[in-house]
Amino acid sequence: MGRPISFDRDEAVRIAMYEFWDHGYNATSAKALSEALGITRSSFYNAFESRRSIFEEALELYKSEAPDRALDAVDVNAPVLPLLNTMLKEVCRILCGDRDARGCMVVNCLAETNSRNPEIDAILTSLTEASIDRFADLLRVAAKRGEIPRKTNFRKKALALQTLLTGINLMSKVVRDEKELMSVVSQTLSGLGLSATHATRPSK
Repeated sequence: MGRPISFDRDEAVRIAMYEFWDHGYNATSAKALSEALGITRSSFYNAFESRRSIFEEALELYKSEAPDRALDAVDVNAPVLPLLNTMLKEVCRILCGDRDARGCMVVNCLAETNSRNPEIDAILTSLTEASIDRFADLLRVAAKRGEIPRKTNFRKKALALQTLLTGINLMSKVVRDEKELMSVVSQTLSGLGLSATHATRPSK
């Protein structure tokens, strides 16, 4: 049976995104996806070829809407630390405003990895490493602007920021108060010397 005429691919990817987000990759079978989309399994494979293929599309959609996307295009002439602080504050707001307490799709899928799907594990690992590299690049910009010391170990600080981002996504499933979750962020940023209030005067 072919794909229905009314099939909306964009909407299908969005539905699949929520299935993976809620249940993880391993627990979301092609059968479950077909049922969620309201199509037959043959139509599912005709449209997406494989579960991995639609997962990758769902990840791209998720990334395009995730609050940390604000870090992807940074004005090198603008302060970095306020941007980091604002982004993490927005993450806390969104996490605590989600009635389903989903957390982060990537973090959820990472938490369930068990080497059964090495290709999927590699995709998730690559995304996480890219996020760490992005933090490190931002910190280098902050150092050039004089917001943090030039001798900062950018990789270690970036790892700490990624751990913080991962941690609040998991903790938000338990801590549902935005101010309380943000207090964790504020204390961690302060301890790392990355609070917006710690920014030194930009070098000329």
